[in-house]
Amino acid sequence: MAISRAQLLKELLPGLNALFGLEYARYGEEHKEIYEIEKSERSFEEETKLSGFSAAPVKNEGSAIAYDNAQEAFTARYNHETIALGFSITEEAIEDNLYDSLSARYTKGLARAMSYTKQVKAASVLNNGFSAAYVGGDGVALFSTSHPLVSGGVNSNTPSTQADLNETSLEAAVIQIAAWTDERGLLIAAKPRKLIIPPALQFVATRLLETSLRVGTNNNDINALKNNGSIPEGYAINHFLTDINGWFLTTDVPNGLKMFERTPLSNSMDGDFDTGNVRYKARERYSFGWSDPLGVFGSSGSF
Repeated sequence: MAISRAQLLKELLPGLNALFGLEYARYGEEHKEIYEIEKSERSFEEETKLSGFSAAPVKNEGSAIAYDNAQEAFTARYNHETIALGFSITEEAIEDNLYDSLSARYTKGLARAMSYTKQVKAASVLNNGFSAAYVGGDGVALFSTSHPLVSGGVNSNTPSTQADLNETSLEAAVIQIAAWTDERGLLIAAKPRKLIIPPALQFVATRLLETSLRVGTNNNDINALKNNGSIPEGYAINHFLTDINGWFLTTDVPNGLKMFERTPLSNSMDGDFDTGNVRYKARERYSFGWSDPLGVFGSSGSF
């Protein structure tokens, strides 16, 4: 259906002071706080994690050197989605001088809709990260206590008992991240980078990371999280997280959460000869996902 004069009668009236509803401010590109962004020239992308080698053994005098084999651990796949939306204006609406007003206003509305869709899709990786219905290349959910390792062990990037965001749970997460190993059981010296939270936790995060002394106690102790620089990049609010108790830590482990951009956002228009209508559309193609689950730690909160 094209946008017609019947849908926009007020636009034709003299003395109309304002049209509104399409120019609300929109949140910025919050996905950039979470994801590594790479370009893609393929219909999909795959990334394979390698196991590396085990710790080197002592070679006794006169004995043969030990040999080890690296192998593939698992493969993560990114299937790009095409996101598109458009509108059209009738020939009669154009004829009655609605063209300039509608094209300017509705293209802004179109941009807002496209931006909203991208942020929802980006946040869905975290929102669905605790569900067994959304598994990654290693066969388990993004946030799991049992990410399998080639060595036979497991890594955990979530608390064994889900916990709300507080000093104790955040310190425990930092300690847990430091204990992560690679596929062969070697420590990888992982560290947190940034805390990702929903709007409901912004004041909790401020008190935890930006005060000089411990919060919620009668003791005059220093705030160890701030003093040690445990979360060096502070916190970022993501308005599209659906769990008001969930919180996440991005880490310095490479190839964790990723966005592949196959086709950047583009706008185009054309005229339809039969109807005289003018059509507008916006289109882009991308994918969000994760390769190495150790790129992020997450807790869904205690309830």
